Amino acid sequence: MAEIYLAGGCFWGMEKYLAGIRGVTQTQVGFANGKTDRPTYQEVCHSDTGHAETVRVVYDPAVVPLRFLLSLFYEAIDPVSVNRQGGDSGTQYRTGIYYTDEADRPVIEASLSALQAGLSAPVAIELAPLANYWPAEDYHQKYLDKNPAGYCHIGKAHFERAAKAIVNPADYAAPDKATLRRTLSNEQYDVTQNSATEAPFRNAYHGQFRAGIYVDITSGEPLFASSDKFESGCGWPSFTKPIDPAVVRERMDASLGRVRTEVRSRVGDAHLGHVFTDGPEALGGLRYCINSAALRFIPRVAMEKEGYGALLDMAGEAPDARE
Repeated sequence: MAEIYLAGGCFWGMEKYLAGIRGVTQTQVGFANGKTDRPTYQEVCHSDTGHAETVRVVYDPAVVPLRFLLSLFYEAIDPVSVNRQGGDSGTQYRTGIYYTDEADRPVIEASLSALQAGLSAPVAIELAPLANYWPAEDYHQKYLDKNPAGYCHIGKAHFERAAKAIVNPADYAAPDKATLRRTLSNEQYDVTQNSATEAPFRNAYHGQFRAGIYVDITSGEPLFASSDKFESGCGWPSFTKPIDPAVVRERMDASLGRVRTEVRSRVGDAHLGHVFTDGPEALGGLRYCINSAALRFIPRVAMEKEGYGALLDMAGEAPDARE
C-alpha cells in the first residue's frame, strides 16, 4: 500500500469522493502543513494556523496508480482557484498534494505538467513534502456517511464518475497531427480531427454486435463495450454508456443550426459523435451515436493479447452476440 495527502477544499466532501475510488483502501481527514501542533478545527478556521484541510489517502498502486488517482482528484477541484473551492474561501481551503515518498515527486510533477497543458490559467495546486499532519476531530471523520444531507461542495455526478473510473488516462497518449495523417485513413482523419460525419449504414460497425470493446482510433483508449451496444436504427453504432464516464468529454455543438451535445475522447480529443436522450429508458435513456471511423474494435478473444485484459468482464457477451 502507498499513501498520499490531498487538499481540495472542504475535507468532508473530498474524503467521501476519494473513498469511493476503486483501489483506495483508507481515508482520514486532518490538517496538513501548518505552523502549529495539534490544531483544532476552530483554530484552523479562525487563528491563521496555516494548515490545509487535507485527506490522508491509503491506496493500492496496483489498482489505482498515483497518476491515475491524481487525475481523479483534479476532476473534483478547480485547479486554478487560489484559496477557494466551491463556496469556501481561506488558506485552509487551498489545493495541495503532499507526499511522504520522494519517489512520488516526479510522478506528481509530470501529472501537474500534463494538467497545466490543458489550462489557460496557472495551476494553483501546492506541491510539497508532507511537513506535518494532524487528524481532525472524530466528528469530522466520515462526516458525510454520518450526515448524508451535510454540506458538500462536490457535485453528485463527480462522485459517480470517480466510483466508476477504471481507465487510466496515463496509459494512453495522443499522437501528433502528422502521425495521425500518416496512420489514419482520410475518412478517419476527417471524422476525428475535423468533426466530419460518416455516411449512415455504410460504415464498419453500425450492424456489428460481436463481444469486445471499441477503442479510440487515435490513442487506443477504451471507450465503449459491445455489451452496451444496441440497434437504434440510426445507421451508426449506438451505445447506452461509455466503459468509464471519464473517457469521453461533452461539448455544446450548434454547427447545424440546432444545439446538440458533441462527444469527444478524453486522451485523444478526437471527435466521436454525439449523445442524445432518446436511448432505451430502462438503460438510462441515452444514445451515444458514434462514428465507426473514430473507433477500432477489439474482439473479446484478442483483448488479453492487446493489453485490455482487465476489461474482459466489462466486454461480456452482448445479448445478441454473433461471432
